[in-house]
Amino acid sequence: MVAIPIGLISGYFGGVIDDIMMRVTDIFLSFPTLLIAILIASFMGQGIDKACAAIAIAWWPWYARVIRAQTIAIKERPFIKASQCIGTSDWYIMFRHILPNTLAPVIIQASMDMGSVIISCASLSFIGLGAQVPTPEWGLIISSSRKYILDAWWYSTIPGLVILFTVLSFNLLGDGLREVMDPRTRMR
Repeated sequence: MVAIPIGLISGYFGGVIDDIMMRVTDIFLSFPTLLIAILIASFMGQGIDKACAAIAIAWWPWYARVIRAQTIAIKERPFIKASQCIGTSDWYIMFRHILPNTLAPVIIQASMDMGSVIISCASLSFIGLGAQVPTPEWGLIISSSRKYILDAWWYSTIPGLVILFTVLSFNLLGDGLREVMDPRTRMR
């Protein structure tokens, strides 16, 4: 939720505000998202809700960048200039005119990132920072079935395959959404 206002404000106002917000974003982007999620989850404690919050905190910079780029492109369009000429407030323009036009790339990015988020959540549960017993979570199932790998290989293989197919499904969904929603990729 923090990515939307940061991307909008940074892209719309530009200048020093943009520089400061994007440098903070660059600091977050300089570290791997899973490392940030592990660090945050270790401070917050165990639990699936805390793991999800840690993942959300680790992933916000990507969305702030997407929204900023779209805002910079959209703010120069004639309908925005016309709205500014009639005295519409900047906040109204950002949230009523620019934000709805930035959502298609954000939805595409979210569907593409869903596979990585699933793997991150499973990784946090695998190392003990995510879901705890008795919550059924794929990473936790794989972690608890490690001791049976030689006798009952399917205990850990089946959840691993489910993760694989789920991530593949979300990646294919993201590719399909990009082709449908991005006019540059459409066939003429």
